[in-house]
Amino acid sequence: MNDIRTAAIHQPNFFPWLGYFNKIARADVFIVMDDVQYQKTGSSWSNRVQLPVAGQGKWVTAPIRRPAHGVQTLAQIEWDAQPWREKLARTLHLHYARAPHYAEAMSLLEPLVRNPEPRLLPYNLHAVRTIAAALGLGGRFVLASAFAAQATGTQRLVELVRAAGCRRYLAGGGAGGYQEDALFAAAGLELEYQAYTHPAYPQHGATGFVPGMSIIDVLMNCGVVRTRELVTS
Repeated sequence: MNDIRTAAIHQPNFFPWLGYFNKIARADVFIVMDDVQYQKTGSSWSNRVQLPVAGQGKWVTAPIRRPAHGVQTLAQIEWDAQPWREKLARTLHLHYARAPHYAEAMSLLEPLVRNPEPRLLPYNLHAVRTIAAALGLGGRFVLASAFAAQATGTQRLVELVRAAGCRRYLAGGGAGGYQEDALFAAAGLELEYQAYTHPAYPQHGATGFVPGMSIIDVLMNCGVVRTRELVTS
């Protein structure tokens, strides 16, 4: 029996895609990077995601408040006071009202969208954990700041995996371009790349399949049971 515990590490994304939940499904411990700096300009996956419109992905962005000076960590970022929650809920209704699993998906998603939480981190984490629970995904969520990991770069990932009591690190498919893989072996850790192949599914109103969309799109089109199958495939 393989009793090696696996850790995955990721930032708290905004209603993320299937591959994000595949990481959660495959990890015993999912470490949320709450103490990294939010980028100084532009948006990130922490406050925007894509939904399919007219055969291509369209960005849906939740505006944030930026400090007048300096930078903030993800844990410090707050949402802007604009009524973006109401706008997003209305967008979902207009776009998916005739989708096959609209009622089921909206009952799960609307309270998450309308969550009045003013901070990005707890808002996103609550949404991700609630959806993961609805999909029946196991694993434990923990904040990176809960560990005393002082290193930077790949060495910090190594420290976090060991601090979480795991012996295997599940890396995302794009990590190979910057990650120092040899550091995991040197620390006695196994390294596994996710290699998640995005499955196709029927998208309401689409002429062709658009991959990489928000979990919102999958739930609206497939429902909870089929979405779980796609996540864990």
